[in-house]
Amino acid sequence: MAEIAVKEAYDVVVVGAGAAGGVIAERATRAGKRVLLLEAGPERQLGDLASSQIWARKLKWSGPTVEEEGNFKVGHVFNAGWGTGGSALHHYGVWPRLHEADFDVASRYKVGLDWPIGYDELRPYYDKVQAEVGLSGDAEGETWRPPGEPYPLPAVPVFAQGEVIRKGFEALGLRTSAIPLAINTREYKGRSGCLYDGWCDAGCPIGALANPLVTYLGWALKAGAEIRNGAQVTRVLHDDKGQRATGVEYVDAAGSTRQVMADTVVVAAFAVQSARLLLASVSDKHPEGLSNHNGVLGRYLMTHPAASVYGLFKEDTLPHLGPTAGQLMCQDNYDDKTAVPGAFGSYQWLIANAMKPNGLLGIATTRPDIVGDRLQPFMEAAASRIGNMVCVSEDIALADNRITLSSNKDANGVPLARTVHNVTAPSETLLSSAIEQGKNVFAAAGADDVWASSPFAMHIMGGTVMGNDPASSVTDSYGRCHELENLYVAGTSLFPSSGAVNPTFTLHALALRTAEKLFGKS
Repeated sequence: MAEIAVKEAYDVVVVGAGAAGGVIAERATRAGKRVLLLEAGPERQLGDLASSQIWARKLKWSGPTVEEEGNFKVGHVFNAGWGTGGSALHHYGVWPRLHEADFDVASRYKVGLDWPIGYDELRPYYDKVQAEVGLSGDAEGETWRPPGEPYPLPAVPVFAQGEVIRKGFEALGLRTSAIPLAINTREYKGRSGCLYDGWCDAGCPIGALANPLVTYLGWALKAGAEIRNGAQVTRVLHDDKGQRATGVEYVDAAGSTRQVMADTVVVAAFAVQSARLLLASVSDKHPEGLSNHNGVLGRYLMTHPAASVYGLFKEDTLPHLGPTAGQLMCQDNYDDKTAVPGAFGSYQWLIANAMKPNGLLGIATTRPDIVGDRLQPFMEAAASRIGNMVCVSEDIALADNRITLSSNKDANGVPLARTVHNVTAPSETLLSSAIEQGKNVFAAAGADDVWASSPFAMHIMGGTVMGNDPASSVTDSYGRCHELENLYVAGTSLFPSSGAVNPTFTLHALALRTAEKLFGKS
């Protein structure tokens, strides 16, 4: 065992300086607690960010390898983040709410898992977060939206691409509305308004997009919370009885092993890494990992099966303008999860995403079949006339989709995470049906050429699912581990079902609910 170089004590230690960890740290610091955030990745500050595809790629995962298996891999490198701010530093700011029926799919449909709470219990936290952070949108236009306060900011503008594609939805009798975005359409609480230049995934150096650096994490650091980067947490520590967490052990940037003792330990290292850490924290009292006597830890790994639809239009679409997330959305097919024969789940369309010529999500990569002399004419046409939208569909929580430990280890001797994720026929059928609808929309909008991407994984959820029954879940509804009374988990790993909306708003609401339980309302 490595010699412990330093032992320290804090009131709260948070593993992971992303969106969920930032909420916990901010409320704990505001309550007068001494808080330490441990972040495995490098330091990121707002002034470091640059609007380029090269920079956007730097923000994605470059930590220990995640081994992936299954017919629908979760895409950890694309979906996770690396450094201060975590994955929410490069997220697009799409913040819809889960719908009421997303919380009880097992009771309603005999599929997957139920949440231990319903929409009504989470609604006040959605409302509070959107007021604190600032959301733009059109609550009345979102006829599908569950009850809640109107957005504090007006909707983003609809540019040419959005106007062209909207005509296709209207022709098919489908409704669209502005996407609810955590992007300022005007100055809000000292943060500037958006420039609509389509570089959201590079981190938004002007702070118009609500990444953690300019919201809860930034507020926590200003209030006195401490952060250490390059801090690879290797295990969570507990007392002799195995009933209370006592702190964490980590390897610092210089390679020294340190221990931080704390009254409250919060694991907020994103879905895969949170489960990995708990699984790796074996002891004589917890031989299968922490809070895993029931064998549920790591199970019910989920993603959002997604696909993009593209088309070339006669009109100029100005595809470089607007948010990367898109300008409009459609959830007309969301609430009836059994509407498609042989399928299960909800889906939504995010419409008119800003695109660049090259890069990870650029115009060129949409058509890998076009090479040689055909590429330049295609790029010249698409640079001014392409349109696109993405379908986000629901995953089913399956126990065999899971995170386990690999026989391979990282540089600190911690087993790597191994993920297995497969989708079954109901999910495949749902996404295939949605893609066909998307192609029909583009045809109705007048596209000369229409094509779709291969399916891909968007977002990662599950692995430390919450529930009321300790026999079938890892934590309670506040993320408190059933087997250790002061060990909490925060983030998307808690989700018992995926719904079909981007998860960042919901993880904020859940984390705020937990923080108020721990530290009181403020």
